[in-house]
Amino acid sequence: IANSGITFLVGLVLARLLTPEEYGIMAMIAIFIAISNSIIDSGFSNALIRKTNVKRIDYNTVFYFNLVVGTVIYILLYLVAPLISDFFKEPLLVPVTRVIGLTLIINSLGIVQQAKLTIELNFKQQAIASFIAVLISGIIGVILAYQGFGVWTLVIQSLTSNLLRVILLWIFAHWKPLLYFSKNSFTSMFSFGSRLLLSSLLHTTYTNLYSLVIGKKFAPVELGLYNRATTIAQFPSNNLATVIVRAIYPIQCRIQDDSPALKDLFIKYLRMSCYIIFPLMTILCVLAEPLVKIILTEKWLPAVPLIQILCLAYMWDPVMKINNSLLNVKGRSDYFLYAEIIKKIVALIILIVTLQFNVRIMCLGLILYALADMLIISLYVRKTISITIKEQIKALFPILMLSAILGLVSYITTMLTNSPWLQLLGGFTTGSITY
Repeated sequence: IANSGITFLVGLVLARLLTPEEYGIMAMIAIFIAISNSIIDSGFSNALIRKTNVKRIDYNTVFYFNLVVGTVIYILLYLVAPLISDFFKEPLLVPVTRVIGLTLIINSLGIVQQAKLTIELNFKQQAIASFIAVLISGIIGVILAYQGFGVWTLVIQSLTSNLLRVILLWIFAHWKPLLYFSKNSFTSMFSFGSRLLLSSLLHTTYTNLYSLVIGKKFAPVELGLYNRATTIAQFPSNNLATVIVRAIYPIQCRIQDDSPALKDLFIKYLRMSCYIIFPLMTILCVLAEPLVKIILTEKWLPAVPLIQILCLAYMWDPVMKINNSLLNVKGRSDYFLYAEIIKKIVALIILIVTLQFNVRIMCLGLILYALADMLIISLYVRKTISITIKEQIKALFPILMLSAILGLVSYITTMLTNSPWLQLLGGFTTGSITY
């Protein structure tokens, strides 16, 4: 939470100092970095965590695979940088792509260390590593922004954060690679991880496809507004859901053969995560305008309706993530892949239809996709441990109603004053007390 909070606060400070256009330039390259990171990992980190008897040779094999793939992909990205620049008609993308691409090699060096700490349920040291990296890189980013470095502020901040985190993971994990690679180990883990890789590529491509399309069709300022809106709207749901899933995944793996216990734990964690995330997303949706006025200044006000729409889309993240995690726990990466293929076909249809309009309509399409995502993934979970979508809705319905009441009370409170400070304070206070 501290790590995510600092990231969010630093992002808000930088948004006041930088322009939507500069954020738009970074968003243009995001899809290529995200897809590259998925290929580098290739599902091997999940394969390591799920393996019941992990040996040193397994760590070595994954480490060298990640490093070689990371280096090769960076070289390819370096070479195609001019093509990316031509596609978006943005000359600055050539040097930006070649520098920010170094994070691929840096991150490849820390995947095994993080997986090892996760297997040991050692989240404390992972949190310390991330906290220190985010804090120091955030301070550097703010200083550079004040000095007028523009988009290079975001590039240097990202490089610094990833480098510090990987260095600290090496220190905390107490593991160093040996010069040995096992073909057998690679084959056994790849059979599980390859399906996760394909699923990850589909999901990563889709989630970043919006930035690609908006950056191509609309002005950089539109992409910058969408990028900031997405970052703010995703902040509570994505960060908290990711933390919860990372923590419960190794625990669930230990009882993967006890389906009744696994089912009970699934419902428990589903309710717990949504009880926290649903109200946060609701209150962020209601108070988006005064929040933007106070924190980001009025130059970012066009992002308010996008934030409100995306809050309604991303509030379902914990449901999707916990369902996805359960399929991995049961070793059904095949179901995971099938579900991802169907979901992305539906998503692509929604994107093609909404693209004919504007960015706001495209965001509304994301709400429709979120509902389709939940329905599709729940059908495959039902095949795995007999949990129906009806059971999940029944477990979450009271929480959803509580959140709706919270939103109504907060909205009525904001109507009583024109002061953004009073709207924010009053709406948050009355909504929280009501909840």
